[in-house]
Amino acid sequence: MRFLDVDGLGPVSRIGLGTWQFGSREWGYGDDYADAGATAIVRRALELGVTLFDTAEVYGPGKSERILGAALGADRDDVVLASKVLPVAPFPKLVRKAWQGSAQRLGVRRIPLYQVHQPNPVVPDTVTMKGMGALLDEGRIGAVGVSNYSLERWRAADAALGRPVVSNQVDFSLAAAGPLEDLVPFAEAEDRVVIAYSPLAQGLLGGKYGVDNRPGGVRAMNKLFGTENLRRVEPLLELLREVAAAHRVEPAQVALAWLLSLPRVIAIPGASSVEQLEFNVAAADLELAADEQAALTTAARAFDPKATVGTLLDRAKEEAGPLLGRARSEAGPLVDKVRQALRR
Repeated sequence: MRFLDVDGLGPVSRIGLGTWQFGSREWGYGDDYADAGATAIVRRALELGVTLFDTAEVYGPGKSERILGAALGADRDDVVLASKVLPVAPFPKLVRKAWQGSAQRLGVRRIPLYQVHQPNPVVPDTVTMKGMGALLDEGRIGAVGVSNYSLERWRAADAALGRPVVSNQVDFSLAAAGPLEDLVPFAEAEDRVVIAYSPLAQGLLGGKYGVDNRPGGVRAMNKLFGTENLRRVEPLLELLREVAAAHRVEPAQVALAWLLSLPRVIAIPGASSVEQLEFNVAAADLELAADEQAALTTAARAFDPKATVGTLLDRAKEEAGPLLGRARSEAGPLVDKVRQALRR
């Protein structure tokens, strides 16, 4: 395992564990998974050197924090626990109340990394960071982070806190490479961290999905799995397969290794099983050649998923098109007969 030194947190594993799926039925994981599978995953993560465990008050809601805290047991004070406050009304008293709830569910008195889950479009960070700063001053948290912030908003949060906001957790992968342009250079220059969630683009970068093999469930709502995007991503997936074959690994492991080749980037993939966790962690030991990393970066920049939407609604229209055409074709003669009868 590789580590990054982060101000206020100490050494943090470059591969962490995202726990959105703990207790979240939208991912198809029920009570059996929460009671047994999640605990086995967390315990194995500890054995493999994972120190960063990311959760949030809205995951579950609350169930993810409870499951994670229970699974960590006596080790919960020895890892970098990261949780998030949902800033619906992020006034200082409510930020403190949210922290109290998360700490209680996690079974800790101090949360090492406490993050603002997303920017509030109405309430400025000068308000939100008063509550976060007070928790930091009292030692109830080790560091302040944000999530889903633009660079401009990250800088604003910095100014509002009066101290470094050490991390920004964002959607970041070869299929969502926007942070390359501004967040990663800022993190490198200012000694901060970009935490990549959905680092495998909800499984897209595993290479198994395509126009003829689309996912169901939560993934079906992701624009990445729209028809046009599945066609346009194929050159990137083909390059991933080529690099993976050269290293005798899987495409998803190359996708994770690419993120870790970037300065000041940490990835937090989820895991539905111990085997998937081990698969993800192994990527931390994969070293890409400079030309491989450059080629993947070029391919990532060439793929712009924002160019098309292609979600369930578009897919329904697309798939309904041939059926409607056939229906019109078959109904044509009948419509003509009805028209002729009405003219008589």
